[in-house]
Amino acid sequence: MSNLRRIIWLASYPKSGNTWMRSLLAHYLMPAGQAPDINNLRQFTTGDTRQDFFDAAAGKPFRGETLEEWVKVRAGALRLIAGSKPDHHFVKTHCQTIRMFDQDIIPPDLTAAAIYIMRNPFDLAPSFARHQGADIDTAIERMCYSDTVMGTPTGIYDLLGRWDDHIQVWTEAPGLPRHVVRYEDLLSHPAKTMRTLLEKFLRVKVDGPKLARAIKATSFEAMKKQEETLGFSEKPQGMTAFFAKGQAGVWRDDLTPQQVGRIREAFLPTLEKWYPEMLKETAEFAAHG
Repeated sequence: MSNLRRIIWLASYPKSGNTWMRSLLAHYLMPAGQAPDINNLRQFTTGDTRQDFFDAAAGKPFRGETLEEWVKVRAGALRLIAGSKPDHHFVKTHCQTIRMFDQDIIPPDLTAAAIYIMRNPFDLAPSFARHQGADIDTAIERMCYSDTVMGTPTGIYDLLGRWDDHIQVWTEAPGLPRHVVRYEDLLSHPAKTMRTLLEKFLRVKVDGPKLARAIKATSFEAMKKQEETLGFSEKPQGMTAFFAKGQAGVWRDDLTPQQVGRIREAFLPTLEKWYPEMLKETAEFAAHG
């Protein structure tokens, strides 16, 4: 078989901006007027939890009972995903790039590169809580638990693990061409952040007006309006709104000092590396508990 090293992973912990990044790339890279709405992003990208690819790999409707069954079929499903387009293409994942049951969850022989999107854990926690249909303390607990997984009713999983481990394995994976985007930078400087990604990493010549149009079309308000009008097929069951706040700094209103202290204690080395600007304020906030 020809070289299948075609997948450019769009990797993130849930609620870190993956949907926004997929939409931005679609609006910039697809012909004008052809970019899909939020419910049809698979026209541009695909994801590693697609039931149809698992069914094809299994040779029958896939129904997994265990992680091991999922891992065995995942290898074939990912080969089909890699081969589904002739050139490099984007694939969404929330999995860690680790080995399980002697298999690579993110196989190097199918991987061209990765764009890793991260979001600070203080803002992530309340958003993840809504996503999980849980209270914030439970969401923080799951973010701190090395065996945290999400799954579909048919047994297709996302291996999340701890928030800090997720960042570490993706940003330090040996031999992986990668580009890291912080959600907060995408919010505050969308044009600069996307220009760097497009020009320096994807080697795409940037058209300024086209980029401005893509940013406007995928603003949080625009995507929230799409969800209100069309619904959002990727929204977990029971979740009121997928696009709820989409801001940086909401943790100041949503978290207690005790919760902020707990997140700091759990993830301090990763915060020192990736979010040093948040250390002083979160320490002061936690101290008022």
